[in-house]
Amino acid sequence: MPEFRMIDTGPVRIRTAVEGSGPLVLMVHGFPESWCSWRHQLGPVAAAGFTAAAIDVRGYGGSDKPTDVADYAMEHLVADIDAVAEALQPGAPAILVGHDWGAPQVWNAALTRPDRIRAVAAMSVPHTGVPSRPFTEVFRQAFTSKGRFFYQEWFQEVGPAEAEAERDVRDFLRKFYYAISGDAPPGTWPTKAAGASLLEGMVDPDPFPAWLTAEDLDYYVAEFEASGFFGPISRYRNHERDFAWLQSFRDRRIEQPALFIGGTKDPATMGFGAITDPIGIMRPHVPRVEGHLLDGCGHWTQQERPEEVNRLLVDWLGRLG
Repeated sequence: MPEFRMIDTGPVRIRTAVEGSGPLVLMVHGFPESWCSWRHQLGPVAAAGFTAAAIDVRGYGGSDKPTDVADYAMEHLVADIDAVAEALQPGAPAILVGHDWGAPQVWNAALTRPDRIRAVAAMSVPHTGVPSRPFTEVFRQAFTSKGRFFYQEWFQEVGPAEAEAERDVRDFLRKFYYAISGDAPPGTWPTKAAGASLLEGMVDPDPFPAWLTAEDLDYYVAEFEASGFFGPISRYRNHERDFAWLQSFRDRRIEQPALFIGGTKDPATMGFGAITDPIGIMRPHVPRVEGHLLDGCGHWTQQERPEEVNRLLVDWLGRLG
């Protein structure tokens, strides 16, 4: 197990798993995960000569859990990342790695704090520039206005989504993880009408795919039974705040060295079917990006394909110079 440190960022304390020594590589997880989603990467990155660190994002696990929806705006999460990096490696720019919601966090840290971020790697979610409208408008036009269910609409109201997830955390995690994994056959993420709940029509597989062991699942379940889901789901309730904050950075590109790893069966990588070339659409906004698509990989990139991800990540880190 890595060493755990509680790092005071000012507004919150962030639990951080740390292993190794050398230049800092700070890893940021997504929904619904924890530092543990990087369990396969910490050791290899540390062995390659880096300080490998993985945080619990605010609202998760051992980190503080503010009680207002606005506390989970992107601006605050980026500030947390910067404060943790400064505490672990004072005065030196960090290398960031993110997955799922952690990907927009590290992309936006690199965009808004270029003097503090040396390089950035992201998995699952490509960077397509500063948004021209809030994502709520996008999914309501594409899904809600047509009477179709979209999970982020289900997450907007405080209360119902938390109650569904917390009713049986193990059931929620098993169904959610499986539905967008590379192991799930087409249609496992059900098509349904707006107004449905997230778990309606979802499948609990037996057995669960081998990439998530019973012990791994037990850890996640214990973490969410202790923390609840208000903070994690509130990330989805800040699209308008995030949009407003990012508008002053519209003319910027991410100029640092960048790495992207996605899966061909990941709906986030492929824009829910709207993107055919996720790496190509990034290049105007991240000109130095090196991209890789893992055939048949689903959403949980670094957990489903740890050996491939570690090979690509460690090789890229070694070439940063």
